[in-house]
Amino acid sequence: MTAFAGWENFYVIVGSSAGALIGLQFVVITLIANRPIASGQALAGAAFATPTVFHFGTVLLLSAILVAPWHGVVTATVLWGLLGLVGIGYEIIVARRMRRQTIYTPEFEDWLFHVLLPFAAYGTLTTSIYAAHTYLRDALFGVGAAALLLLFIGIHNAWDAVTYHIFFRTEEQDERKQ
Repeated sequence: MTAFAGWENFYVIVGSSAGALIGLQFVVITLIANRPIASGQALAGAAFATPTVFHFGTVLLLSAILVAPWHGVVTATVLWGLLGLVGIGYEIIVARRMRRQTIYTPEFEDWLFHVLLPFAAYGTLTTSIYAAHTYLRDALFGVGAAALLLLFIGIHNAWDAVTYHIFFRTEEQDERKQ
């Protein structure tokens, strides 16, 4: 288990950051909750806001899995592989939700940060299970990269959502008042 021991500080930092960002996401959602609700906003929220919390939650859970005192590597690798498979399945759902919602037309950046990059991160988690049995050190770097990618995706998407609600929704409301 010496291969995991070298990663403890990394996952304590990354996991606690993800946990704090989940809390911050809920604060932001609470602060914008008093804005008028547009038709179709719930579906858009499921497409754009919920995945951000899911990614932060994944990083938090992955961090907990990798700092747990396992007796071997098999349980940890199976769990991170399952987490990757669940993430891939969830990304398929997110892509469908993005297509079905009508309140906002997604641009390339939205597809990149809400579907493509998360899919790559979850794919890395899933495929790294195969490398872990012969190249554990390399597999752990892949898992660490996936965790950081999901953390940065979540930060980007949270910032994107906040700026949308502050600037775009405010302009839209100003136009309605005129």
